[in-house]
Amino acid sequence: MKKLLNRLYANRYFLLFIMLFAYVSSIYDRISAEGELNVYTFTPDAFIYSLINVAILFPIILFFIRRWQKSDVFSTQEILKIFGSSIVSFVLIMLMLGLVMALVYGGVERNFGGKRLPLEIISSGLDGLIYGSFFLAYYYYQKDKKHQIQLATYHHALSESKINQLKTQLNPHFLFNNLNILDQLIEEDKDKASEFLNKFAEIYRYVLQASDKEIVPFEEELVFAKQYFNLIQHKYGNAYQLNIESNNGIGFIAPLTLQLLIENAVKHNLGTAEHPVVIAISVADKITVSNTFNLKKNSKTLSGRALNNLKEQYRLLTKKTIGIHQSADAFWVTIPFIHPSHK
Repeated sequence: MKKLLNRLYANRYFLLFIMLFAYVSSIYDRISAEGELNVYTFTPDAFIYSLINVAILFPIILFFIRRWQKSDVFSTQEILKIFGSSIVSFVLIMLMLGLVMALVYGGVERNFGGKRLPLEIISSGLDGLIYGSFFLAYYYYQKDKKHQIQLATYHHALSESKINQLKTQLNPHFLFNNLNILDQLIEEDKDKASEFLNKFAEIYRYVLQASDKEIVPFEEELVFAKQYFNLIQHKYGNAYQLNIESNNGIGFIAPLTLQLLIENAVKHNLGTAEHPVVIAISVADKITVSNTFNLKKNSKTLSGRALNNLKEQYRLLTKKTIGIHQSADAFWVTIPFIHPSHK
């Protein structure tokens, strides 16, 4: 009983519509038949009769839906089969009920004699068509709505899974690159290597924390980028320079975005103390990370796995995408801000 009441409550607006339609329809039929308004016009007996019809028709339709619809994807042929069978069954049941009532009260001839039988069939058939159409339209609307919610949930889960896969690729990449730098520093300068290791331990803690998040505040990522660039300078000195041209960005970005772009600039461009590679981070409606262009001879591509990885993350996180640009003397990437409410 409780389950039935919950189902009625969940579909209360549809049931209210059916009740209002049935009542207005009964008033219209009486006005059309009698051509005048009186107290009888507004009595609820015809309305109650329509609701009884609905209470019989809807379970019949549900029976055929459960019997013949085998998949969530419905076809026109299935709907016509279900609808047609429901109407025929409804008409037959209503005739049988009418016959039983007529036998009980001795009104067989009055209710089924002459033209009454065809009229009863047509009347029940029209009721079935009208109310059955309402029911099927509502039923498949709800079914489609539920399917869309399930589809959205699936795509969200799939996106989260893909993002986690992408981040698991980035973390070892970050770790191994910096361990290689540490290995080289140990051979060149043990004191510098020790200082590098301490700073690396601090910022890797941020990497581990950020790995559990889809997005992070831009301000946090910018602080991390500065700390990461300090590691770069341990190895290369002033061969690479970082300029922050604006620091008023409000919004979120994917974790390790700025670090990855700084690393990409260092990896592919040769910097020296005389001709340093200048990396700039500027903020407006988007974030732009640019660097002067001095491609290393052994550098094969500027948009390898790391940039493609980043591009895929933003495709999954937001409708916007990152822009990758190159000119004769510069390379730059534009990053959209991510707003949680629009993600």
